[in-house]
Amino acid sequence: MTEKIFDLEERLLEYAAEIIRLVESLPQTRAGNHVAGQLLRSGTSPLPNHGEAQAAESRNDFIHKLSVCLKELKETRRWLRLAARVPLVKPVDKARSVLEETEELIRIFAASIRTAKNKKSRPGSSD
Repeated sequence: MTEKIFDLEERLLEYAAEIIRLVESLPQTRAGNHVAGQLLRSGTSPLPNHGEAQAAESRNDFIHKLSVCLKELKETRRWLRLAARVPLVKPVDKARSVLEETEELIRIFAASIRTAKNKKSRPGSSD
């Protein structure tokens, strides 16, 4: 993940693809398969959940769906840290680059949630 993408949907699409590529490189062991399944689930989840947030029916719904994305990214961060610690991912730098993107996405979603909550609490807000 060398080139920065500023379109969040495209960035999440590339992130999910990178997670899939990483998962496919994990060893076919009990531990590797377990971590692979967890990473595949949590690491690809932000993409469709972001789409759900874009179709939110209210500000509260939007915040909730962004919060699901954030939760899944935080879970992915833990699985990536574990995979790097064992190490299940070789070279370990491969996990680190995905982990760096995970950290950036976490910051983006946390800031978006803060912004949406601040707008919600302003006088004249409809939600």
